[in-house]
Amino acid sequence: MKPNILLITSDQHRADCFGFEGRNIKTPNLDALAHSGTRFSNCITPNVVCQPARASMLTGLLPLSHGVYDNHVSLDPKIGEQGWAGSLAKNGYQSAFIGKAHFGEHPECTPYGSPESREGSAGFPETWNGPYMGFEHVELMILGHWHDLLPCEEPPRGHHFERWFWGHGEDGEAWKLWAEDFGPKQEAAQTWFSKLPAEWHSTTWVTDQTIKYLDQQDGSEPFCLWASYPDPHHPFDCPEPWSRLHHEDEVVIAKHHQRDLDQRPWWHRASLESVPQAKRQREKTLREEYSRIPPQTDKQLRQMTANYFGELAFIDDGVGRILQQLEDSGMAENTIVIFTSDHGDLLGDHGLYLKGPTPYEGLLRLGFIAKGPGIPENKVVDEPVSTNDLAASFYDWADIEKPANIQSQSLRPLLEGGQETRDVAYSEWNQQPSRTGVELNLRTVRAKTAKLTLELISGEGEMYDLAEDPDEMVNRFNDPGKASLQKELSDMIQARPGDFLEDLPEHEA
Repeated sequence: MKPNILLITSDQHRADCFGFEGRNIKTPNLDALAHSGTRFSNCITPNVVCQPARASMLTGLLPLSHGVYDNHVSLDPKIGEQGWAGSLAKNGYQSAFIGKAHFGEHPECTPYGSPESREGSAGFPETWNGPYMGFEHVELMILGHWHDLLPCEEPPRGHHFERWFWGHGEDGEAWKLWAEDFGPKQEAAQTWFSKLPAEWHSTTWVTDQTIKYLDQQDGSEPFCLWASYPDPHHPFDCPEPWSRLHHEDEVVIAKHHQRDLDQRPWWHRASLESVPQAKRQREKTLREEYSRIPPQTDKQLRQMTANYFGELAFIDDGVGRILQQLEDSGMAENTIVIFTSDHGDLLGDHGLYLKGPTPYEGLLRLGFIAKGPGIPENKVVDEPVSTNDLAASFYDWADIEKPANIQSQSLRPLLEGGQETRDVAYSEWNQQPSRTGVELNLRTVRAKTAKLTLELISGEGEMYDLAEDPDEMVNRFNDPGKASLQKELSDMIQARPGDFLEDLPEHEA
């Protein structure tokens, strides 16, 4: 029988934030998964913000090939439905999605309209469970991490999670508790000990619904399931008891957490200091207040990091429960389990926070763990790969020919001990001025020990020799001593595989 495929993702999860990476973070279940499987130490995201990265994970296409070149650009449902979920569903698999999708607000691909539209979601019946983007069965949330301008939608808006969330306690109690702080009051930006009970949290919901889905499988058909947690994406609002698991005095914070903008390409400063050019004032305010965190003191960074670690420990507990369900049901021996994320978080690196057009390793590099039949135990692969490679890998495991146009390569040869090597992984982003006030066309290549980013409009760039400079302290772009390395990496950018989408969709923000 073909193997089941279970993809579990977190949101905005740094590659070094696992116990096995040595940052004193409590992730015992993910550590055990890595020990019993194989992990990639040089996996990157095809884009450092959510929507383009997720569209690539589904389709196996790079952002400028599927068209989602920035957030607020919706994935064309015709392209989405041709991704691995739809393809496997046509070849004997049950395909399902649970959690945060974030493929776009405007893909009119159901009889009821756009599932991820806040306003439009009110027109969906409570019985709706898909299909959506090739997934036959879906249980969705709208976003899952909140702000005053990005609230948890109240029914009839929202979907499965929102109805569950607002159904707890007295009317509006869950939303009220989420915003309240157990204390002591934190000094860090966007950080507090939320009073929302863990039992009412999105992490619990994703875990429980995933377990329920697995429990319903009778083994007559294989399944491919994407379970998508919306944390540890900011704000840092960890609930008890997870918020107390890592003390601020014990966490390992960013090694170099002072801003050094004068040593960086021009757009690092410009993206922090320019005025976002969003069409709507609400979006502009979000970019100015929600997407930018000012410099933090060491104490503030410790508080933020401890809270972030708590959110990850909460997810780790959920992953442990899901893996136990696989074991108890007897499905573990025939299930490929992948754990990864859409992108990382700067979390103080170079005095920067969250995400932006600064593809340092904390933002670009991802954890990627695989376990299942044919995958060796306790193995580390250091070839440069990407979550764009998920699609080709899933086609390979399902014994389905991959579409000829995708830029995805199967990870099976690397996982199963063959002699294959990789030279490069790609990340690209046409950042719109609505986000930071500057327009940027960024192209990044990650080799095993080096990285280059070009900004095509200005012709400037940044390059780091990671073998000599793992902390990315010295930009070697246009350094005569690194001319051969720069040419090699520049040639890789020029050799990007695949076509570009000729008519890119309109930016919506």
